[in-house]
Amino acid sequence: MSVNEGAPAAAQEEAPQAAPPRSLRARLAAFLDWILPNSLLGRLSVVMIFGVLVTQVAGGLIWAAQLRTKSEAETRIAAQHLAHSASVAIRYFMSLPSNYRPLMIQQLREMGGTRFFISANSGPVPVASIGDNPLAAVALDVATRTLAEDLPFLPAPQLAFAWPDSLQVSGDGLKISDLPESWVQHILLVKPNSAPVLVIQVQVESGKWLYLAALMPNPYFLDSGNPLWLDRLVLQGSSLAAILLLTILVVRWTTRPLAALADAAEAFGKGETVPELPGTGSREYVKTAYAFSGMRERIKRYLEDRERLFVSISHDLRTPITRLKLRTELMDDDDMRTEFHDDLDELDMMVKGALQSVKDSDIHENRTEVRLDTLVARMIRDASMAGHEIAFTPSGINVMAKPLALKRAIGNLFDNALHYGQKVEIAIRHVQGADGGLVEIEIRDHGPGVPEDAMSTLFQPYVRLEHGRAQNSGGMGLGLGISRNIVQAHGGELLLRNHPEGGLVATIILPAR
Repeated sequence: MSVNEGAPAAAQEEAPQAAPPRSLRARLAAFLDWILPNSLLGRLSVVMIFGVLVTQVAGGLIWAAQLRTKSEAETRIAAQHLAHSASVAIRYFMSLPSNYRPLMIQQLREMGGTRFFISANSGPVPVASIGDNPLAAVALDVATRTLAEDLPFLPAPQLAFAWPDSLQVSGDGLKISDLPESWVQHILLVKPNSAPVLVIQVQVESGKWLYLAALMPNPYFLDSGNPLWLDRLVLQGSSLAAILLLTILVVRWTTRPLAALADAAEAFGKGETVPELPGTGSREYVKTAYAFSGMRERIKRYLEDRERLFVSISHDLRTPITRLKLRTELMDDDDMRTEFHDDLDELDMMVKGALQSVKDSDIHENRTEVRLDTLVARMIRDASMAGHEIAFTPSGINVMAKPLALKRAIGNLFDNALHYGQKVEIAIRHVQGADGGLVEIEIRDHGPGVPEDAMSTLFQPYVRLEHGRAQNSGGMGLGLGISRNIVQAHGGELLLRNHPEGGLVATIILPAR
């Protein structure tokens, strides 16, 4: 028998199952939500800027690769051409008698304008190389192979690139800078921007070395393969800044109508005056704006029709209710008459409550700064005169709200607390957070509280618990729903919970701004 066969079936069913791993797409979406800004303008700007940067970097890398390839090809051709010229000069000097060579070298120096600076030495002159450079290595490799092919009868030549300011031309330490300027001014670039010099040293006879120094056809060929020239960086940076600026302006121009649409929807949802929407923009925005305007008009007509309907129902029902009450007075049975009166009074109360619910939820007024301490203090003063015990500490907090509507919402909760609790505690506090934080208005009674299974039904109209009917027989169960509708119209939320020490806690959460 295996181990699993001996385990109880119930235990196997209750074993916790591992949560399925999140898909790659879900993890990527969560990462993007975390790293990107919350606004559409910010997200589009980041995506556009990232796209431009990636395009610029990719284009720069491709251009740099092409530039390096082109520079290497040009360097190979130039080095080969220069090596051929050096081979011709070496052959010419080798064809001269030994005693004529110094005279020819002297004449060439005095004439100037030759391709090479030439000197004769008894051995190779030490040359301080410019260091590792890809293009310099390519040029030296090509020139060395070309000289070996043109002068196969001579030992391998010594080649190196050196800077002219520290370049020696003879074994006794004589430098280019020590020579007359006329000897090198047309051959080497020393001032103002020096260029690397190719030095070729060849042993033409035993104990006799020929020294040749010359510039490459493009003296500054080392910089031709460098994509990070200052001028190029400035040009790339300027073009990138212009593209990014235009991108941000276009994105802002595109998203501004959407922001106006969002503000209009928020204002309409709160019952405020809806600003006029821009009539221009993208086709999708214009279509959405027209759809929103049509929806707004339909909702306004629906609300007006609903209010007229309730007013008509209330008006039309009062007459038959009054007529029925008069007819009950003609009944001989006192008990039956009393029951009819109670039923008609309840029906009349329901009609009035329904109409009051509509009126309280549709209080039309502008938002203004409301001093919560003053509003609550007036309620407390009236309740204290009736003998109720209320605990409240002023907070000095103000909110932007509709005064009458907010007073109705707080008043309904306050009246409920007075009906169902022996003592009422009110607290107002500011909670730090995004966009200015939140304001919490907490009202706690010391009554029996509410069963947890019935908590979710309290906001439904005409729902009343048993102890509520016993302590407040005149209520209709509409106050909590009205309060929540008003608070939600202010962009807030109404929460209910039982206090650990007993009683119900109603918390109004409003935006601080």
